[in-house]
Amino acid sequence: MTTKIKKSELKNCIRDIPNFPKEGIIFKDLSTLLRNKDAFRKSVDLLSHQFKKEKIDFVVGVEARGFIFGAALAYKLHAGFVPVRKKGKLPYKTHSITYQLEYGTDTLEVHEDAVHPGSRVLVVDDLLATGGTVKAVTELLKGQKATIVGLAFLVELRFLKGKDKLKDYPIYSVIKY
Repeated sequence: MTTKIKKSELKNCIRDIPNFPKEGIIFKDLSTLLRNKDAFRKSVDLLSHQFKKEKIDFVVGVEARGFIFGAALAYKLHAGFVPVRKKGKLPYKTHSITYQLEYGTDTLEVHEDAVHPGSRVLVVDDLLATGGTVKAVTELLKGQKATIVGLAFLVELRFLKGKDKLKDYPIYSVIKY
């Protein structure tokens, strides 16, 4: 089934919020795209089409908005879904990684049995900015000996050069600023 919206129209479905979360930042609010059934469907279709031949075992979604796109992609790709969460949110034994943020550090976790060695995984997040979070996720998955077949994002902020930290992996972004 085709949607009524074109790829070139998706940018128009994203709302800019100036000075959020702090002065000088223009926040890309994806909630306006998500509530538009045609835009959301087109986004998921474009992301899944890029990876449909990769025989993906697991789609790994990064907290929190990566869960939205990740779960939809897992369904479309007939794959399992694995959440990567902030520290203390997963109930079972975990592997964790602490990584550097602009001001401080953060820790991400995944269940120790979430993927098995050799699993073909696709990492999904809503937006690629500086690349630090997804780089940490790739390190977590490499520690579990997963095969990372790609990184997928709805939006990429090219001026922040997040791709530079992720050169070892194929990257697909639907919308680029």
